[in-house]
Amino acid sequence: MDINFEYYKIFYYVAKYKNITKAAFALGSNQPNVTRVMKLLESQLNTRLFVREPRGVSLTEEGEKLYFHVEAACRHLFYGQEEIFGRNLQETGTVEIGATESALHLFLLDVLHGFKARYPEIRIKIHNHNTPDIIKELMDGKLDLALITTPFPTPKQLFCETMLDFKEILAGGRQYKDRWESPVNLWELKDCPWIGLGKGTATYELYRAFFEEHHTKLELDVEVASSDLLLPLIGKNLGIGFVPESLAVPFWEEESIVQIPLNHPSPKRSIDVVFDPGWWKNRAADTFYKYLKNAL
Repeated sequence: MDINFEYYKIFYYVAKYKNITKAAFALGSNQPNVTRVMKLLESQLNTRLFVREPRGVSLTEEGEKLYFHVEAACRHLFYGQEEIFGRNLQETGTVEIGATESALHLFLLDVLHGFKARYPEIRIKIHNHNTPDIIKELMDGKLDLALITTPFPTPKQLFCETMLDFKEILAGGRQYKDRWESPVNLWELKDCPWIGLGKGTATYELYRAFFEEHHTKLELDVEVASSDLLLPLIGKNLGIGFVPESLAVPFWEEESIVQIPLNHPSPKRSIDVVFDPGWWKNRAADTFYKYLKNAL
């Protein structure tokens, strides 16, 4: 059976995005052409690959089987293409990076200083959002790669790799100094005002589950949209909250916050790089990713 490779390439993008319009955008094509090719592929394979739905498509059982093999083949081909083209093009261009506030301050800022010194001709554009919004932009093809705060479930077509593990501690303002002589349980703090990232963020869902695990409920008195607001608000005695330990050090040193000891460890967290291995919108992204790897 002689099927044009372009058919499989188009199938890969439709299956990846589960949306014909998004696939057409990624391919630089149009919706009617993508639809026509998918119908031809189904005809030549004599099987149904997709189920049409109101907001896109889903794979049939046969479609899932085909995608398993096509995704692996495309990934290897795209990597090979990047390796060849990157030799001449990787040191120019623009890299579109998505980053959470924590990823920006805990990891990315330090990396960018060295990267720009080594590759001054590569421009950087940073999109600063929460993890769910960053993943959506990545899936929509608006970013080359992203640095997110985990835990957060990522779609299976995205590659995810940990760059940095970090610890969060429970912090309060100076009014909490010496308030507890020994570690406390979360439920003992239910009457304290809490500060944290609001609903819809990965951090909120993480700590909502953490509180439930320890038989209490997370009820925020102050919700913030960005994690860089947590420490200043805690330092002004507006409440207590979980913050990255390394970012809290300057506030400790000036004695504007204190650590509240807990009987149980806070959830494990990390900064992960996430990208679609089958699609770099920009050749310079490969250079940036390799630099990230070497920075570990």
